[in-house]
Amino acid sequence: MKKSLSYLGKGFIILGITLGFLFLTLLITIKLICSNISTNAKELFATTMLETGQLKFLANLFISKEDLQALVEKNAMAQMDTEVDTNLIDTENEKETMDKSAITLEEISGNTFFAKMLIINDPARVKLATTYPWKEYGVELEKLVHDNNAIAGVNGGLYESTGNKGGKPLGIVVKDGKIEFNNPTGYPGLHLIGFDQENILRIISLEGKTASQVEQLVQEEKIRDAVAFQEENSDSNNHFVKLIINGEERGLGGKGSGANPRTAIGQRADGSVLLLVTDGRGANGHLGATAKDLIKIMKQYGAVNAANLDGGSSSSMYYNDKYEMSSVTFYYANSSWKLPTGFIVEKR
Repeated sequence: MKKSLSYLGKGFIILGITLGFLFLTLLITIKLICSNISTNAKELFATTMLETGQLKFLANLFISKEDLQALVEKNAMAQMDTEVDTNLIDTENEKETMDKSAITLEEISGNTFFAKMLIINDPARVKLATTYPWKEYGVELEKLVHDNNAIAGVNGGLYESTGNKGGKPLGIVVKDGKIEFNNPTGYPGLHLIGFDQENILRIISLEGKTASQVEQLVQEEKIRDAVAFQEENSDSNNHFVKLIINGEERGLGGKGSGANPRTAIGQRADGSVLLLVTDGRGANGHLGATAKDLIKIMKQYGAVNAANLDGGSSSSMYYNDKYEMSSVTFYYANSSWKLPTGFIVEKR
């Protein structure tokens, strides 16, 4: 018995030394990255960490506040105030060569990410699923899809993700033309992202608007399904929304952002909807996609308008009863984080 305890104690000591060595190696590696040995590595590390929910402190721990802000500004995206021109999208497209019932799944590989794109020819099939009335906990993406008799879905929209409760959306939620959540204050740079009654993807700034003004906007613009995401460029957050508006690519400084898992949405001139999800944060050995990557992909696939919907551990895609892209968190690798909202694709 004593011999067994002795072996056990030695095992714990070896484990402790190994973990300590790995931790020390990690600290040294981060310290080197944050030095001026490689400017590109330092910029990518800083902007990537600032987009995470729990690891922002690493950037602040190894880089001064002044240097951090300078790096963020260097890699910022240009201000884009252009509004979506609905005349550029033909959702009534009746081309004989276009199968309105078709859904296509594409695989995309980049230097630092792997991604999948769903192309839905009929934009009327893309709807918003929610867990309203809101509870403390949300549900996995597959449940949002199945409960709404849909064939596919992706995560989308700003929400309270702390502790993976996922029950409360933030900003604005519109489903079937009815507002289910409306609290635009307290979060700078909010944008409404979703579809109007003509099935056109709309990307509208909510900056400075009150709840009553947002309600008026939803009515006037005839918004049918929408969520909110945040545009904030600072040393505490590095989020972005607009990617392409009316065929114009958003201007970038550097890569425009860090590298992370992403969920983005776009629309072609013929009305087809593009739903994109990338991996990252170590999944498959990948860091993730940058804003520059998203713009390049959306442009390549013909997007006239495109926006970033969300990212990080929330990014997931469910199609034909399986996860095509799932959470990068090990525990949820075959599922998704709990969500209050998600864009789904209805069955025919």
